[in-house]
Amino acid sequence: MLTTGRTAAVTTVVRKTISLSSDLARAAEETARAEGKTLSAIIEEALRETRATRLREEFGVLQDYWSRRAKERAILTEADLQRYLRA
Repeated sequence: MLTTGRTAAVTTVVRKTISLSSDLARAAEETARAEGKTLSAIIEEALRETRATRLREEFGVLQDYWSRRAKERAILTEADLQRYLRA
């Protein structure tokens, strides 16, 4: 048996009931059939993509904020940052 030294993540599945408009439910079911996936897999994938998009947007906002703060203090390079931190 070949092992990589990693432990497998244990995923807990939680059953939920959601309501969808009939057109959205039909579209999701068609997508599931076309991709050979379950409806649950399609919904989970969509939620993961939405979450990833949100996190990227939040990261961008934080990055913009701290970039502006660094520029205000003339911190433009790693050397500038080291000088700032020693001061």
